[in-house]
Amino acid sequence: MRRRLREGVHAAGREVLAIYRRPFAVETKADDSPLTEADLAAHHALLALLEAVAPGVPVLSEESEALPFATRRGWRRYWLVDPLDGTKEFIRKSDEFTLNVALVEEGVPVFGIVHAPVLGVSWYGQAGQGARRWEGGQERAIRVRALPDPERTPWRVVGSRSHGREALAGFCRRLPPHELVTRGSSLKLCLVAEGTADLYPRFGPTCEWDTAAAQAVVTAAGGEVLDMRTLSPLRCNRQASLLNPSFIVCGVRDRRWEAALAACLPSAAD
Repeated sequence: MRRRLREGVHAAGREVLAIYRRPFAVETKADDSPLTEADLAAHHALLALLEAVAPGVPVLSEESEALPFATRRGWRRYWLVDPLDGTKEFIRKSDEFTLNVALVEEGVPVFGIVHAPVLGVSWYGQAGQGARRWEGGQERAIRVRALPDPERTPWRVVGSRSHGREALAGFCRRLPPHELVTRGSSLKLCLVAEGTADLYPRFGPTCEWDTAAAQAVVTAAGGEVLDMRTLSPLRCNRQASLLNPSFIVCGVRDRRWEAALAACLPSAAD
């Protein structure tokens, strides 16, 4: 099934790339977020793929019609899809957008695939089976890295370009020596999963479909995606709202970044 899913997601990615490389219209959704024909093309392609791979398993996509919590609260197992994460990156032609498919069981993302069409790279992970990075027809196992001694090798923090920048700066000021890089979309979580970044703090709005696939990759690679305030793992479909709390992605827990996070949370809430 994993190979079939990967091939299907890549096929959807090729449809997205074809739109990316020509002029396209941009609409505005009710929540003021942008929508392109690429979002819809990927949505329809991925829904058809999942119905073929796992008939009858419910699917919740960012571009689906809103479903009441009363309907989905009974789902023990379902697909959670963000057809095009980073639509603003897509519009800006930054290349840093992804297609995301997660399988959620009892609120836990247990399988996820993240595909970056322009980069030609995919990451996927499955609970109990590890995580892998695919590029150019080759794949390799990936794993989060141990936190280095920051006096010898600065920690690497990845952040959002457009959300929570003041809070991110406050967090970073309290860290040991580090370097900060910015990326778009769910790529940030994948960098932690593959060990090229150590931390990704998110002080800004996200929805469950933005993170579930990459969360599955991170956890399969040995890392965690944690609610900033409780330091408990993010869970899906636990309430009517599909919004995530602010969260942090880490390869390893450490009292130094936990203390930095605790110190800056009040200003983040303001």
